[in-house]
Amino acid sequence: MKKRISNSIYWILAVLGGEAFGNKLYSEQKLIKHFILQKIFRMNGHVPWPVHPSSFIKSPDKIVRGTRNPGMAPWCYIDGRNGIIIGENTWIGPRVSIISMDHDLTNYTNYIESKPIRIGANCWIATGAIITAGVELGDHTVVAAGSVVTKSFPGNCMIGGVPAKIIKSLEDYKTP
Repeated sequence: MKKRISNSIYWILAVLGGEAFGNKLYSEQKLIKHFILQKIFRMNGHVPWPVHPSSFIKSPDKIVRGTRNPGMAPWCYIDGRNGIIIGENTWIGPRVSIISMDHDLTNYTNYIESKPIRIGANCWIATGAIITAGVELGDHTVVAAGSVVTKSFPGNCMIGGVPAKIIKSLEDYKTP
Protein backbone atom coordinates (compact mmCIF):
# COMPACT_ATOMS: atom_id res chain seq x y z
CA MET A 1 0.00 0.00 0.00
CA LYS A 2 2.82 2.44 0.92
CA LYS A 3 4.59 1.77 -2.41
CA ARG A 4 1.34 2.41 -4.28
CA ILE A 5 0.90 5.76 -2.51
CA SER A 6 4.52 6.67 -3.25
CA ASN A 7 4.12 5.77 -6.94
CA SER A 8 0.92 7.83 -7.05
CA ILE A 9 2.71 10.86 -5.62
CA TYR A 10 5.49 10.59 -8.23
CA TRP A 11 2.87 10.18 -10.98
CA ILE A 12 0.88 13.24 -9.83
CA LEU A 13 4.05 15.35 -9.64
CA ALA A 14 5.08 14.21 -13.14
CA VAL A 15 1.66 15.04 -14.57
CA LEU A 16 1.41 18.46 -12.88
CA GLY A 17 5.06 19.55 -12.99
CA GLY A 18 6.56 17.67 -15.90
CA GLU A 19 8.52 14.45 -16.24
CA ALA A 20 11.47 15.70 -14.15
CA PHE A 21 9.25 16.17 -11.10
CA GLY A 22 8.46 12.45 -11.18
CA ASN A 23 12.16 11.49 -10.95
CA LYS A 24 12.45 8.73 -8.34
CA LEU A 25 16.10 9.61 -7.65
CA TYR A 26 14.75 12.18 -5.20
CA SER A 27 12.41 11.76 -2.22
CA GLU A 28 8.73 12.62 -2.51
CA GLN A 29 9.16 15.29 0.18
CA LYS A 30 11.97 17.02 -1.69
CA LEU A 31 10.07 16.95 -4.99
CA ILE A 32 6.86 18.23 -3.38
CA LYS A 33 8.80 21.09 -1.75
CA HIS A 34 10.43 22.06 -5.05
CA PHE A 35 7.14 21.70 -6.92
CA ILE A 36 5.43 24.13 -4.52
CA LEU A 37 8.31 26.63 -4.64
CA GLN A 38 8.68 26.50 -8.44
CA LYS A 39 5.17 25.98 -9.73
CA ILE A 40 3.14 27.88 -7.13
CA PHE A 41 5.51 30.54 -5.72
CA ARG A 42 7.41 30.76 -9.08
CA MET A 43 10.90 30.59 -7.55
CA ASN A 44 12.92 29.33 -10.52
CA GLY A 45 9.56 28.92 -12.22
CA HIS A 46 11.16 29.24 -15.67
CA VAL A 47 13.10 25.99 -15.14
CA PRO A 48 11.24 22.81 -16.20
CA TRP A 49 13.01 20.53 -13.67
CA PRO A 50 13.32 20.75 -9.86
CA VAL A 51 15.88 23.35 -8.73
CA HIS A 52 16.92 24.40 -5.23
CA PRO A 53 15.43 27.82 -4.39
CA SER A 54 18.91 29.31 -3.79
CA SER A 55 20.26 28.18 -7.17
CA PHE A 56 20.04 30.26 -10.34
CA ILE A 57 19.62 28.78 -13.82
CA LYS A 58 20.04 31.00 -16.88
CA SER A 59 18.67 29.82 -20.27
CA PRO A 60 17.40 26.39 -19.15
CA ASP A 61 16.09 25.82 -22.68
CA LYS A 62 19.73 25.49 -23.84
CA ILE A 63 20.65 22.94 -21.18
CA VAL A 64 20.42 19.24 -22.02
CA ARG A 65 20.48 17.30 -18.77
CA GLY A 66 20.96 13.63 -18.08
CA THR A 67 19.13 11.69 -15.39
CA ARG A 68 19.86 14.16 -12.57
CA ASN A 69 18.69 17.74 -12.09
CA PRO A 70 21.39 20.41 -12.34
CA GLY A 71 20.86 23.09 -9.71
CA MET A 72 19.23 20.75 -7.20
CA ALA A 73 22.10 21.39 -4.77
CA PRO A 74 22.07 24.76 -2.99
CA TRP A 75 23.67 27.93 -4.38
CA CYS A 76 24.49 26.68 -7.90
CA TYR A 77 24.87 29.13 -10.78
CA ILE A 78 24.33 27.53 -14.18
CA ASP A 79 24.48 29.78 -17.24
CA GLY A 80 23.35 27.89 -20.31
CA ARG A 81 23.35 30.72 -22.87
CA ASN A 82 25.93 28.99 -25.12
CA GLY A 83 24.54 25.57 -24.28
CA ILE A 84 25.39 22.92 -21.71
CA ILE A 85 25.13 19.17 -22.31
CA ILE A 86 25.23 17.02 -19.17
CA GLY A 87 25.49 13.22 -19.35
CA GLU A 88 23.59 10.59 -17.42
CA ASN A 89 24.25 10.17 -13.67
CA THR A 90 26.29 13.36 -13.37
CA TRP A 91 26.30 14.75 -9.83
CA ILE A 92 26.63 18.49 -9.26
CA GLY A 93 27.46 19.62 -5.73
CA PRO A 94 26.57 22.84 -3.90
CA ARG A 95 27.97 26.21 -4.97
CA VAL A 96 29.03 24.88 -8.38
CA SER A 97 29.15 27.39 -11.24
CA ILE A 98 28.88 26.23 -14.85
CA ILE A 99 29.28 29.28 -17.09
CA SER A 100 28.95 28.76 -20.84
CA MET A 101 29.40 32.38 -21.96
CA ASP A 102 32.36 34.77 -21.56
CA HIS A 103 32.65 38.55 -21.81
CA ASP A 104 34.59 40.14 -24.65
CA LEU A 105 37.86 41.31 -23.07
CA THR A 106 37.91 44.51 -25.16
CA ASN A 107 34.27 45.44 -24.50
CA TYR A 108 32.69 43.99 -21.37
CA THR A 109 29.14 44.72 -22.56
CA ASN A 110 29.58 42.15 -25.35
CA TYR A 111 29.53 38.39 -24.91
CA ILE A 112 31.51 35.83 -26.86
CA GLU A 113 29.70 32.90 -28.38
CA SER A 114 31.49 29.56 -28.08
CA LYS A 115 30.78 25.88 -28.30
CA PRO A 116 28.61 24.41 -25.53
CA ILE A 117 30.04 22.94 -22.36
CA ARG A 118 29.90 19.13 -22.48
CA ILE A 119 30.02 17.07 -19.31
CA GLY A 120 30.10 13.31 -19.81
CA ALA A 121 28.19 10.56 -18.04
CA ASN A 122 28.99 9.45 -14.47
CA CYS A 123 30.81 12.66 -13.58
CA TRP A 124 30.96 14.32 -10.18
CA ILE A 125 31.42 18.08 -9.91
CA ALA A 126 32.27 18.71 -6.23
CA THR A 127 31.45 21.72 -4.05
CA GLY A 128 32.52 25.13 -5.28
CA ALA A 129 33.93 24.01 -8.63
CA ILE A 130 33.74 26.39 -11.59
CA ILE A 131 33.52 25.18 -15.19
CA THR A 132 34.07 27.80 -17.89
CA ALA A 133 32.90 28.20 -21.49
CA GLY A 134 33.75 25.61 -24.13
CA VAL A 135 35.05 22.97 -21.70
CA GLU A 136 34.47 19.29 -22.44
CA LEU A 137 34.79 16.67 -19.70
CA GLY A 138 34.87 13.00 -20.69
CA ASP A 139 32.82 10.28 -19.00
CA HIS A 140 33.67 9.58 -15.35
CA THR A 141 35.52 12.80 -14.64
CA VAL A 142 35.65 13.86 -10.98
CA VAL A 143 36.22 17.58 -10.43
CA ALA A 144 37.69 18.27 -6.97
CA ALA A 145 36.11 20.84 -4.68
CA GLY A 146 37.06 24.44 -5.42
CA SER A 147 38.62 23.68 -8.80
CA VAL A 148 38.49 26.07 -11.75
CA VAL A 149 38.17 24.15 -15.02
CA THR A 150 39.33 26.25 -17.99
CA LYS A 151 40.22 23.51 -20.48
CA SER A 152 38.91 20.11 -21.58
CA PHE A 153 39.87 16.75 -20.04
CA PRO A 154 39.46 13.10 -21.09
CA GLY A 155 37.35 10.71 -19.07
CA ASN A 156 38.29 8.40 -16.19
CA CYS A 157 40.28 11.01 -14.32
CA MET A 158 40.18 13.19 -11.23
CA ILE A 159 41.02 16.83 -11.85
CA GLY A 160 41.61 19.65 -9.41
CA GLY A 161 43.31 22.94 -8.71
CA VAL A 162 43.29 26.47 -10.07
CA PRO A 163 43.52 26.02 -12.98
CA ALA A 164 42.48 22.37 -12.93
CA LYS A 165 44.93 19.66 -13.95
CA ILE A 166 44.80 15.87 -13.83
CA ILE A 167 45.42 14.59 -10.30
CA LYS A 168 45.06 10.90 -11.05
CA SER A 169 43.58 8.39 -13.45
CA LEU A 170 40.49 6.42 -12.46
CA GLU A 171 39.23 2.98 -13.38
CA ASP A 172 36.05 2.74 -15.44
CA TYR A 173 32.89 3.74 -13.57
CA LYS A 174 31.10 0.78 -11.98
CA THR A 175 27.36 1.02 -12.47
CA PRO A 176 25.49 -0.10 -9.32
